[in-house]
Amino acid sequence: MQMSRAAVLTHFDSPLEVKEYPLPQSVEPDAALIRVTLAGVCGTDVHLWHGQLPIPLPVILGHETVGVVERLGTNLIADWNGQRLAEGDRVTWSSSITCGRCYYCRIKRQPTRCLERKAYGISYDCRQPPHLLGGYAEYIYLRPGTSVFRLPDELPTEAVVGAGCALVTSLHGLERIGIEWGDTVIIQGSGPVGLACLALAKTSGASRVIMIGGPEHRLEIAGQFGADYCIDVTKTAAEERTKQALDLTDGFGADLVLECVGIPQAVSEGLELCRDGGRYLILGHYGDAGTIAFNPHVVTRKQLVVAGSWGFEPRHTSVALQFLARSRSQFPFENLVSAPFPLECAFEALQATAGWATAKSVIAP
Repeated sequence: MQMSRAAVLTHFDSPLEVKEYPLPQSVEPDAALIRVTLAGVCGTDVHLWHGQLPIPLPVILGHETVGVVERLGTNLIADWNGQRLAEGDRVTWSSSITCGRCYYCRIKRQPTRCLERKAYGISYDCRQPPHLLGGYAEYIYLRPGTSVFRLPDELPTEAVVGAGCALVTSLHGLERIGIEWGDTVIIQGSGPVGLACLALAKTSGASRVIMIGGPEHRLEIAGQFGADYCIDVTKTAAEERTKQALDLTDGFGADLVLECVGIPQAVSEGLELCRDGGRYLILGHYGDAGTIAFNPHVVTRKQLVVAGSWGFEPRHTSVALQFLARSRSQFPFENLVSAPFPLECAFEALQATAGWATAKSVIAP
């Protein structure tokens, strides 16, 4: 029986363990078996490792993945865009499967809130067949209903994983809050989500984009991506950061502030960075990182519009891949990718992400 190694989260806040699972003997008609080429380590994986979402254990983490088709189910002849699929094709896929029939899918048209939504690397107990439902593994089994995308030859694997779920999450979030031509934008957080928002803001008509983040190596990438100003959180206290940001916006604050950090305290700080009548998007809080003291008077006094956004849809994946192919020279997301970690060092890759030691940690099984 052929086996696949995988890095498994067995207990919260504990090292990952490399285990072996059998490859499926057969592939369902609408499913696929993929040999993993590169798996991204997302900030969400750090939140999952800390137990900040109710997920089953043990679980194979990893929801940002590129691989090569090993076996195709008989019915899976085309990708989500209608391009023909074959064994040997290089592919990626949307991390979630939704039911298409529940209240949120059908009536409210908000499939990211699907009542039966399942996500690779998050929702599946790997003790249950087909076991291999996360990207930190040599193989992954794509269940029926997965939105698969064949990658164009000119788009590097590193660019797709470098953008990861950050770009599609940012597309969904900015779709919900909107960028108007000439907006001044402040982005809190210079990780992959913040950098993705930066790229989208620069191509959506923003006149100035101010990045608040760190450490320095991430802010250097922000500069390469076109940030007009960068404020280093490792060198400034909150009060000083706010003063600098307000000075850079003529004392008014930004038209739009994007929270891309996942740290609760950033929200109360970010609301103060908005101009009166401005907009604030909470994008970085996929996991439950806790609560903060909050004064709602700030929202009413400043007449703010505050929005949240969760996950993304397959249509965002399609748009993201087009964006990456079209704008590689301007936004080389492949440059975010660190030297790949081998599978047995998956926990070190997770720790590097947790400590902001890399722009984007990746695992090459």
